[in-house]
Amino acid sequence: MFMSNLISGACAVTNLFRDKVGRATPREVKKLPRRSISGWLTVAAGLMFVAACASALPPGLPANVQRGAEASPLRSWFLPPVRIVWQSDQGVQYAASLLQPKPGQALLSEPVPPCVLTSSSNQTAAILLDFGVEVQGYVELFTPMTKDQTPAPVRVRFGESASEAMAELGGKQNAQNDHAIRDQTLVLPWLGKKTVGPSGFRFVRLDAVDPMHPVSLSQVRAVLVLRDLPYVGSFRCNDERLNRIWQVGAYTVHLNMQEYLWDGIKRDRLVWLGDMHPEVSTINAVFGFDDVVPRSLDLIRDVTPPTEWMNGISSYSMWWVIIHEDWWLHHGNRSYLEAQKDYLRKLLRHLAKFVGDDGAEKLDGMRFLDWPTLENKQAVHEGLQAMLLKTMDSGARLAKLLGDLETARLCEQTAAKLRRHAPPVSGRKSPAALLALAGARDAREVADSVLKRDGPSDISTFYGFYVLQALAKSGDYDTALDFISTYWGTMLDYGATTFWEDFDLGWTNNAARIDELTPPGKKDLHGDCGAHCYVGFRHSLCHGWASGPTAWLSQHVLGVQPLEPGFKRVRIAPQLGRLEWAEGSYPTPQGAIRVRHERRADGSIKSDIKAPKGVEVVR
Repeated sequence: MFMSNLISGACAVTNLFRDKVGRATPREVKKLPRRSISGWLTVAAGLMFVAACASALPPGLPANVQRGAEASPLRSWFLPPVRIVWQSDQGVQYAASLLQPKPGQALLSEPVPPCVLTSSSNQTAAILLDFGVEVQGYVELFTPMTKDQTPAPVRVRFGESASEAMAELGGKQNAQNDHAIRDQTLVLPWLGKKTVGPSGFRFVRLDAVDPMHPVSLSQVRAVLVLRDLPYVGSFRCNDERLNRIWQVGAYTVHLNMQEYLWDGIKRDRLVWLGDMHPEVSTINAVFGFDDVVPRSLDLIRDVTPPTEWMNGISSYSMWWVIIHEDWWLHHGNRSYLEAQKDYLRKLLRHLAKFVGDDGAEKLDGMRFLDWPTLENKQAVHEGLQAMLLKTMDSGARLAKLLGDLETARLCEQTAAKLRRHAPPVSGRKSPAALLALAGARDAREVADSVLKRDGPSDISTFYGFYVLQALAKSGDYDTALDFISTYWGTMLDYGATTFWEDFDLGWTNNAARIDELTPPGKKDLHGDCGAHCYVGFRHSLCHGWASGPTAWLSQHVLGVQPLEPGFKRVRIAPQLGRLEWAEGSYPTPQGAIRVRHERRADGSIKSDIKAPKGVEVVR
């Protein structure tokens, strides 16, 4: 219990220092947690913990080195391979030894024979390992003592799918070394360790490239690198498929929470503001506050003048505004919001210039919603019209909150003008969903005429989140649950352990699983599919924008949505749809809200709700 209080106090003091720059008042200190021992002992333990963390650098380092040092927010875990997917017909000895427990250290004598890859002039000796789950990080190769003491060259290929790890660079399947090197040849030390990476991968192929120098491997392991964060949020229901989807969405975003919040761990490993909205929604539902979000929002803000578009895409600057309102509602950090005031005012005024006299948006730059609608100008106009309306509504609320009444009036006037224009209907799901969410079209009409047509076709892993949100607004939760189960669940059926940059159910026709080599006569679901910038193996199989179902299930099935900043008031309105029961937790600045909802025999819902002190529940 003392350790629990120590960690709680440490977290509270760390957060207080983060928000108040280390200047805590006695009143603020009194708000720190008290459990089974006195609050002051908890605070003291927390302060000692923080002090210990702050002094982790060796004291002997030169002062100028210490001043420039920055603690990494990341932690590493070692993962052994779980199976050998494939090995060459000849030249591989003792491959199974790589699956046995090993110490993570080169040894003068080996308890079991090392794996040896010996190529010939006619055949390359190679092996393909599976680490069982998508990894952001490295692979470590340990080498034993050999008689000739000669370093051996080895080719290392990473793959998010088994077939990608077997592919040659280029070619019709578009294997790439973009952003992270996935295919390289290097020299192993004699009696030592070599670290290769980083990249996003699950599979690693190793080739002995020189017939004169066999490759001896006493151990191979992956190094998983991510933030060490508790999963404060949780979700369970009577449908195990939905439970798994929630978990995979959370893990997909967790992998992308590196120094900054990335879009993908193989490609692009960059901060894309539009991608961040589903990711931040998932972070809010799973982890609560983490500084990777403001750090990433501020990074792009600081390199983008407010008269230009973030990442070169007009909709991405609009997502920046919308994310800030969501972040404010969830965490209530007034000082952080105040720091955005000047940029927000300039950006909103710039956006307002792109509305014609007829109320139609006329945004320039890259006009982008999601990949499937990219070439449909009518659909893009629909979506940008909705985005700009949604942004102006959000901007008006934020500007009023910040005391900028002039900008708030401009936003309200611009929103009123935008509402006068009804864009031609394209029939595409992504823009129709946005129009419903912006209040420009009736949600039930949109659901019946567009969203439910042909099931979960014509959606993307990115804007599928907004299709689900529009279905919820229409009151059709069963269709939303079915879309989640069919669309995101099918990725799991084909071997996914994270959700992908894009996915089309039609790709699965006569396709093989991604965790097996593609047999003759079958389609390679990774290498033979994709479009736009993600053709073939360039396609990312771990993309944070695909995590929408995780946030959606917590927001709607558990029914947890903040009504006032920092969760001072929260609405709990469960929507079980076809489910019999659901339970879980949702992070707030005051602690986790815990709920369980069960359907009674008469169809009504019985709810058990436990909210922390300081959170008012509205049912």
